[in-house]
Amino acid sequence: MLQILQHLDTGQTECVEVPAPGPHSGSLLIQTSHSLISLGTEKMLVEFGRAGLIQKIRQQPDRVKDILAKISTDGLFPTLKAIRSKLSQPIPLGYCQVGRVVDDGGSTQFLIGDRVVSNGSHAEVVSVKTHLCAKIPESVSSAEATFTPLAAIALNGIRLLNINPGSRVVVSGLGLIGQLAVRILRAQGVEVFGVDLNSDKCTLAEKSGAHCFRPEKNSSPVSAILSWSGGQGVDGVLI
Repeated sequence: MLQILQHLDTGQTECVEVPAPGPHSGSLLIQTSHSLISLGTEKMLVEFGRAGLIQKIRQQPDRVKDILAKISTDGLFPTLKAIRSKLSQPIPLGYCQVGRVVDDGGSTQFLIGDRVVSNGSHAEVVSVKTHLCAKIPESVSSAEATFTPLAAIALNGIRLLNINPGSRVVVSGLGLIGQLAVRILRAQGVEVFGVDLNSDKCTLAEKSGAHCFRPEKNSSPVSAILSWSGGQGVDGVLI
């Protein structure tokens, strides 16, 4: 089968022929019909792969302590060898997949032929744990269903805010997940103020019912938000 792989050592992205996964208990085997490219995450991985070794380390400061600890125990050159070995292993791209079940893995929740969405990668066939899959209602198209994993990320952030209808929330960053967050918040009766330097993204969020900060019109997002809220501030911020 065909699958998209990302090489973190060189930044090369390629579509390659690989063996298809087999059936596993507790996992669904899904024949892909649609998958969604997550521009932020996947672009970040591509750019990370194209960076030099020192740049890669700088981009992951949380790993620096682990690297220093390994250098102190194993030495510099064995550590560099281990890092290069790890980076040389290509990883699958993608986590927004839709398709039909071809093996139910013993599940009582899913049947062969069910149309499902999962966090599977960009591949013709994927094997995904059943708890990471969901049936798609007939009223939802397969193309629309591919947005589910991204919407779940937005929804999780919203739940962590623990807000109620009528609350005021700032969404900072109006990319794909930000736009989904705006729509979910508005559907819950929440007042939304969006912040993004891209005017087109602000316009899209405004069509969904948000107010937006536009840098060409406002000098300070804080001042604009305080004016919008009548000086009361907001109940939460999603970044």
